[in-house]
Amino acid sequence: MGKQMTEMLKGTLEGIVLASLSVRSAYGYEITARLREQGFSDIAEGTVYALLVRFEQKGFVDVEKIPSEKGPPRKVYSLNAQGQEYLEEFWRTWRFLAEQLEQLHGGGG
Repeated sequence: MGKQMTEMLKGTLEGIVLASLSVRSAYGYEITARLREQGFSDIAEGTVYALLVRFEQKGFVDVEKIPSEKGPPRKVYSLNAQGQEYLEEFWRTWRFLAEQLEQLHGGGG
C-alpha cells in the first residue's frame, strides 16, 4: 500500500486535519501525534504545519498563542465557521467519491 497510500493521503490530508480540529483545538505537534495514533503513521510533522499555515491564510482556523513551559508560545488552532463549512464540503465530496468507487468495485470485481 505504500506509494498508493501516500498519494491518496495527499489528496485527503486537508480534510483529515480539519476533521481532527473539529473534534478539539490543538497545536501542530499535537495534531500530528493524534493522527499517528489513529493510524496515519506516514504523516510528516512539517506537512501538517504547512497545512495549518494555509488554513490560517484561507481563514479556516482561529489561532491563539498559548504560553509554553518549554520555549516560545504555542499556536493553538481552532476550526471556525468558514473551516467547518469547508469540512462539510469535503465530507460531501468524500461521500460522492466513496459511492462511485464502491459502485466500480462492486460492478467490476
